[in-house]
Amino acid sequence: MSLQVEKLEKNMAKLTVEVSAEDLEKAIEKAYQKQKKKISIPGFRKGKVPRQIVEKMYGREVFYEDAANDLIPDAYDKALEECEEDIVSSPRIEVTQIEAGKPFVFTATVALKPEVKLGEYKGVKIEKIDREVTEEDVMAEINRERENNARNISVEDRPVKDGDMTVIDFEGFVDDVAFEGGKGENYPLTIGSGAFIPGFEEQLVGAEIGKEVEVKVTFPEDYQAENLQGKEAVFKCTVKEIKEKELPELDDEFASEISEFDTLEEYKEDVKKNLAEKKEKDAKTARENEAVDVAVKASEMEIPDAMLETQQRQMVDEFAQRITMQGLSMEQYMQFTGANYQQLIDQVKPQAEERIKSRLVLEAIAKAENIVASEEDFEEEMKTMADVYQMEIDKVKELMGEKEKKNIMLDLAVRKAAEFVAENAVEE
Repeated sequence: MSLQVEKLEKNMAKLTVEVSAEDLEKAIEKAYQKQKKKISIPGFRKGKVPRQIVEKMYGREVFYEDAANDLIPDAYDKALEECEEDIVSSPRIEVTQIEAGKPFVFTATVALKPEVKLGEYKGVKIEKIDREVTEEDVMAEINRERENNARNISVEDRPVKDGDMTVIDFEGFVDDVAFEGGKGENYPLTIGSGAFIPGFEEQLVGAEIGKEVEVKVTFPEDYQAENLQGKEAVFKCTVKEIKEKELPELDDEFASEISEFDTLEEYKEDVKKNLAEKKEKDAKTARENEAVDVAVKASEMEIPDAMLETQQRQMVDEFAQRITMQGLSMEQYMQFTGANYQQLIDQVKPQAEERIKSRLVLEAIAKAENIVASEEDFEEEMKTMADVYQMEIDKVKELMGEKEKKNIMLDLAVRKAAEFVAENAVEE
């Protein structure tokens, strides 16, 4: 494999990767072996057609696509190892030569990490951060605890009201025809949560258990499924269960049940103490975030579009993983909210740009101030990871290569750089 790197405008580069003709031939043969059992040509038993016959009938390029797909990932990974540039985006691949007997050539257009021109980052001015714990804060926290300890009581003698936790069956129709993805059974839905398309939950208020009700909604004009855009839909819904919350009384008994204290006053004092600690921690985070934000705004850099797009896709993928862990697929989420993938990509663009800028500036500050992570820092991080994944620390290290360790050390240095900026900030 050989690699050529061409620098382009706006922090972009084109990698030209060449794979030997011998390796291409092996990939073509591999593609033939994989597909031959599916190939049927008169005069030959299925799976026994010689490659030359297949290529003569369908063209020599019949196996090229599979061969290219087989070669590109490994060749690109090797190119990344060989390339001295700092690549910060997914590649845009284009095959420029694929022909048996000749080298296989493809290009990968990528974004390079941009240079950062740092502005003022020492002694930046930030707003004074409130650390006071009020009586309202204490009561809000206690009421949250009451909510957490509320009993969910089944209701059978009244219809649905706002705030109820329900279990429903539903099926959606457009022009009296059921549409794909519009059906659900035993679906938990809290009325007023905003989990479904606007207008859906409100129409369930007043519904009675076991009685079918029709919910009429209109899909947004920019809905993900083109065939549903702007269409009026009717969901036939049946409420199967209704539950409401019953909050515990705010008294000494409540305090003794949820804490180590015998009286409500003692419990309130403990809540106030814990809130003070939390506010101090939150203030530290807020101070850090604001100080870094000021430093970022004072700096200059040119972010390549491909780098930003890669970050956007990564953030949407992270969101998809989070909601999947909550039992909701992305398809269901987009169905219920009326959003599509491109809208989600567009929504996270400002946060993606902010995340990139913060990271680049903090890396530049770490370099300027010679801020590095120590082995002790790394060991502490390994211990934290081991606790999170409930693994032995040696096993975590065993699964980690040099590249992963390098990335973690850089992450730790970036954290230290953020702390450095915050510690040197001035509250006004």
